Amino acid sequence: MNKLTASQEDYLEAIYQISEEKMASRAKDIAQRLQVRASSVTSALRTLGSMGLINYAPYDLITLTEEGKTVAREIVRRHEALERFLTNVLGIAPKEASEAACRMEHSVPKNIVNRLVEYSEYVEHCPKGGVTWDSGFGYYCKGGCNESSCQRKK
Repeated sequence: MNKLTASQEDYLEAIYQISEEKMASRAKDIAQRLQVRASSVTSALRTLGSMGLINYAPYDLITLTEEGKTVAREIVRRHEALERFLTNVLGIAPKEASEAACRMEHSVPKNIVNRLVEYSEYVEHCPKGGVTWDSGFGYYCKGGCNESSCQRKK
């Protein structure tokens, strides 16, 4: 399959999320979620349909094909992983983290996303904990760190 554009990935993600909530998507639901015009949605749906990622007919419900579900799940996984990393490790506000994750999910390679997921899980679950924004990293970013000013000295 050809590489999807960021816009096409956004449409698949929206269709997936709407379908999870309502069992199927309608063009107007997608337009509302993505804040785009109906004509833009129609064009994108035709393209995704021709790629075999969605079942689409004008004025009908839109569903993902099996291949479309697989692709959409991977997009959602990348988004959620990046969002978790930004909020849990870097202390970014949830709304800002979600918006940034949406932009990043299209360009960050899978192996890097996987590493971010592993690190985020380590920070969340390790009994000794990892370095997070709150545990000193935020201080370092604001003022630097040297031997005499280090807050993590032992």
